[in-house]
Amino acid sequence: MKSPHDDVLIIGAGATGLATALALSDAGRQVRLLDAGRIGGATSHGNCGTITPSHAPPLAAPGVLSKALRWMLSPQAPLYIPPRPDPALWRWLFHFAARCNARDWQRSARGRAALLNDSRQRLADWVRRYSLDCEFAEKGLDYVFREPRNFERHAAECAALQALGIATEVIDGGDYLRQEPAFNDGIVGAIRFPGDASLRPDRYTAELGRVLRGRGVVIEEQCPLLSFEPRAQDVRVRTGNGERHARELVLATGAWSPRLAAQVGVRVPIQAGKGYSITASRPAQVPGRPVVLKDRSVFVIAWDGCMRLGGTMEFSGHDRRLNATRLRALEDAARQYLRQPLGERVHERWYGWRPMTWDDMPVLGRSPKHANVWLAAGHGMLGISMSSGSGQLMADLITGRAPAIDPAPYRAERFQ
Repeated sequence: MKSPHDDVLIIGAGATGLATALALSDAGRQVRLLDAGRIGGATSHGNCGTITPSHAPPLAAPGVLSKALRWMLSPQAPLYIPPRPDPALWRWLFHFAARCNARDWQRSARGRAALLNDSRQRLADWVRRYSLDCEFAEKGLDYVFREPRNFERHAAECAALQALGIATEVIDGGDYLRQEPAFNDGIVGAIRFPGDASLRPDRYTAELGRVLRGRGVVIEEQCPLLSFEPRAQDVRVRTGNGERHARELVLATGAWSPRLAAQVGVRVPIQAGKGYSITASRPAQVPGRPVVLKDRSVFVIAWDGCMRLGGTMEFSGHDRRLNATRLRALEDAARQYLRQPLGERVHERWYGWRPMTWDDMPVLGRSPKHANVWLAAGHGMLGISMSSGSGQLMADLITGRAPAIDPAPYRAERFQ
């Protein structure tokens, strides 16, 4: 018997894979998704669900190296790199360090801003068009500071953000405390990004799955990809549920993408940046919008019935241990800033692997070596933020339509 055949087979049912499937379905293509776990159950599950054009500036920036060196060996710092012999990690860090200059900062910031701004507008349209019940809110986001020098430095960068089309508002500490009584005294200032938005990520991915299944798209959960073989007319795929063939194969597999792409000789320099979050019951007093406790790089967001703290970056490979020190750093930051840092009951302590490229931009487009294999990975901490724009860009490229944004900055060829 012949193996089943699909038009487009997407590996990975996180936010990017689901959004790509929706955009392809809109374009009239037959799509099937496979995931080794469950819909939205990996990196998409535990993040803070912020939709952030404000995050266009990349991590690699002038002056960041000295700060990173101070942080990297401290288990409670925002960035932690446990010492280990990992040549791929050290190569990645070398390339990251080489980009900590003004020219490369501008290049990555422009690429990130284009995708983030497109995603921000497109996601609002999707929420309305598909009736996505995911607590989508367009309240903006605040960076909140207790350290005067850090506040002054970020306030000085607002002009560069305005040039990228990102609106900002600088707020004095006293004024901010009058607006936001959820905060302890000691806030020296805040920067508001009124164009940002937010949603609840587990509900967002579940809603995308609902819409897709309503259109007849098959989503196979608990179905790992074992191997794949690109051929002249299709791709032969071995999965935990048997063999399939696909006209086009899309790898939307996050931090696992390097291993899979390497099977067919494609280099994707993604490191797994381990992030953490704590979800608890909602306290009586919460910030009025999502915030970043910027001196500690900790996000705080409240939804119906719960609140989440999220953040930290740990380059420890695919380490499956839940690091209590990193979780404690989230709680310590919340206690420093907030009158009620968490609710009485903790629902979940979570970690997930963010797929980090050294230039802080995703890999979106055709494989450099195979006409019918596509890559959609490397979104770092912005997988939810960039999901709708990435999905539409992938669908445009696969179907041959003129894309809404320039695809050149995201091509995999930049790493080959």
